Amino acid sequence: MPIDLICLDADDTLWHNMLHFNAAEHALLAMLRPFAEAHVARDALNACEARNLKLYGYGAKGFTLSMIETAVELAGEAVSRDLVAAILKAGQELLAHPVILFEGVEETLEALADRGKLVLVTKGDLLHQEAKLAASGLGRHFSGVEIVSDKKADTFRRLFATYGVAPDRTVMAGDSMRSDVLPALEAGAWAAYIPQEGAWVHEQASAPETHPRFRQLDALADLPGWIGEIS
Repeated sequence: MPIDLICLDADDTLWHNMLHFNAAEHALLAMLRPFAEAHVARDALNACEARNLKLYGYGAKGFTLSMIETAVELAGEAVSRDLVAAILKAGQELLAHPVILFEGVEETLEALADRGKLVLVTKGDLLHQEAKLAASGLGRHFSGVEIVSDKKADTFRRLFATYGVAPDRTVMAGDSMRSDVLPALEAGAWAAYIPQEGAWVHEQASAPETHPRFRQLDALADLPGWIGEIS
């Protein structure tokens, strides 16, 4: 069966993302060392992020607010102006980090473009995602860019309708089992999981190992070959 539409995640699929978030997290843990051990502060931050996702959504701005809230929770009245300023600086650096592409991404996108229409499907803050795409220089490879607040099965169903493509002639590829793989499969598409080190805890889920439209790949460079097998 031919594949007409190839959907790709952006963060930690085309370029590094979590390494910058992890650096900001480590900076926060160092700031909070007088008030809590690292594992306690990390657990508090993870819990705070989970609570705040429905309020702030995904992205560096919401993460920065969660870092501040975690500091208030752990330090209490000892939270100083300097501490808040340092957390805000870490958040600003997260928003301004350089876009570092994974090796071979450009060549892989060129190979994929020979096999189907490419659409970028990413979630997070609109301004930040647009800025990262512009800085990446990869925009010319894509026929469409979809920046969404979250990725659900209905998100992919709307995408199929927008591009006039049947679900079973669509592939979604990304590093998140929860956001890239499972909802795409539920919507009827094929899905490739490309895991990366340091994955965000909120994006982890069990793999559908026996699903006929699922494949785990070692790298994005393996995606054209798998699409060739499907076709």
